[in-house]
Amino acid sequence: MNNPGIIPVGLSGQQLIPDSLQCLQGFDPGLGLIAPINPLMAGISLVPPPPPPLDMPVVKEIIHRQSCTLFPQNPNLPPPSTRERPPGCKTVFVGGLPENATEEIIREVFDPCGEIIAIRKSKKNFCHIRFSEEFMVDKTLYLSGYRMRIGSSTDKKDSGRIHVDFAQARDDLYEWECQQRLMAREERHRRKIHEERLRPPSPPPIVHFSEHEAATLAERLREDHKFSEATAVLFTWIDRGEVNRRTANHFYSMIQSANSHVRRLMSEKAQHEEDMERAKEIFKNALLAILYQFEQIKAVFTAATRQKAWDHFSKAQRKNIDIWRKQCEELRNAHSEEIMGIRREEEMEMSEEDDEEEEEDTPCKRLRTEDIGACDQTHASLKEENDSLRWQLEAYRNEVELLKREQRGGRGGGRHDEDPPVTPSCEVPIQLLQQNMHHMQQQLLSLQEQLRRKEAELEEAREEHRSLEGGIVHLRDQLLANGDVVDRTNGDLHQPAMNGCAPSSFLSRERRSEVVMRGAVATEKEALLLGVMSTFLHVHPFGANLEYLWSYIQRLDTKVSAVDLERLMVRLPNMFRQELSGVGATLEKRWKFCGFDSLGSV
Repeated sequence: MNNPGIIPVGLSGQQLIPDSLQCLQGFDPGLGLIAPINPLMAGISLVPPPPPPLDMPVVKEIIHRQSCTLFPQNPNLPPPSTRERPPGCKTVFVGGLPENATEEIIREVFDPCGEIIAIRKSKKNFCHIRFSEEFMVDKTLYLSGYRMRIGSSTDKKDSGRIHVDFAQARDDLYEWECQQRLMAREERHRRKIHEERLRPPSPPPIVHFSEHEAATLAERLREDHKFSEATAVLFTWIDRGEVNRRTANHFYSMIQSANSHVRRLMSEKAQHEEDMERAKEIFKNALLAILYQFEQIKAVFTAATRQKAWDHFSKAQRKNIDIWRKQCEELRNAHSEEIMGIRREEEMEMSEEDDEEEEEDTPCKRLRTEDIGACDQTHASLKEENDSLRWQLEAYRNEVELLKREQRGGRGGGRHDEDPPVTPSCEVPIQLLQQNMHHMQQQLLSLQEQLRRKEAELEEAREEHRSLEGGIVHLRDQLLANGDVVDRTNGDLHQPAMNGCAPSSFLSRERRSEVVMRGAVATEKEALLLGVMSTFLHVHPFGANLEYLWSYIQRLDTKVSAVDLERLMVRLPNMFRQELSGVGATLEKRWKFCGFDSLGSV
């Protein structure tokens, strides 16, 4: 055979057999070629052809139908124009139809583009075609510009150039709006489900107040694992306004139970602080171990760089060893700096603790401070007990008033001519309440008397403390005066033996001790505190109490205590003076700055 067969070609028309086969003798490449594929052929949508290049124009072919023939327009002419596509367009406008074109011929022409729902034909050679889907409209635009000829007739009424364009129909717009609303509802539903999934769960409802619920809540407040939930319920009840004269005792006991958890929280805090210190120690030990291993690696590099081992390595090996040694030294220095920083922090903490211990230098001062602290604690406990008894007495009074009101209401509801007799069941609780109230009043009076005695004892102890400190200062001044005389005598005796030079170390040591004993500033921290306190009291010409001054200093340094401030001001009587202001219950001790007064007197 001269013809070896049909040359296979792709959908776009390119050959799938190389040109080397065309050199065979008697091979005709024009035989058996497949014509270009018509996009309107049945089944073309099953396997879509590859997209043609953008610069290649679409080649249209003659389309044959059973009743008519469609001829493409001149490819040199511009493509037919179309209007802007309406949303949800499923209807097309077809104009330029032949006068003799019927609905059957139009359906035959456009039926390969998709399922046709309706055809509305006009008498003026145009029609509207509605399809079932939107993508079918794009296929009909391919036929725009074709010349349609019915049969083989050359009559003018049997031919016409059709124009296909988008049409705006109310049915299409209504269906599109319905679809958009459906999609919007689905989107809102998905967003709502997503928000509900991310929304935190709502808190459980709070039960209403009753005596039974109050007793249950009091039990829950005593338990550690239910304390948080119980406090939330208690807060809600108080916020709702459930506290009144009848329920005040219940709420007071619940608040007291809540306050009892303070010690537990402080112990937990101390435990966490111990765990943190333990973790710091473990971290420090781990850093030391790492640093020790770095030292071992450095020793290995040092041994490798010695002459007896260094000569046996090649040049590349020496370079790598040198790079490794430098990296190891950099990392070791970084870890060493970190460990030194930790040690500096520990030394600073230890120095602060030593300063605090040095301030309490005499045992008598410690005993007096402990006594004053014990008196303060006793005073606070007595005051708290006094407040609790006062509240209980107020509660009993409220109950008595409520019973009296109920009794009066029962009398008023009866007849006017006859007063109902008071039953023994009402008299018994009234008498008991009166007895309890009388007993509580006696306890309150005794506690107030004890409180006054303790306050007097505390004031006497503080006065004694101030007088002792004044005596100590007077004795120090006398000792310093005697020491100056002895020191001057010793200096005259020993001056020739020292070649005309006094022992400077001895004199400087004596002067330092003299400065400290006279109450001057010994450390930089005390100097800073002195400056802040002087400025604060100077802007308060009427003075300020110790608690107010301490609360202001606490904002600057939380480690300073009120005892430290009082000691520093007592040591400097020429700069700070304590005065009493007020009368009776409003009696208050205030500190004033008098440094400028001493300068004026000098």
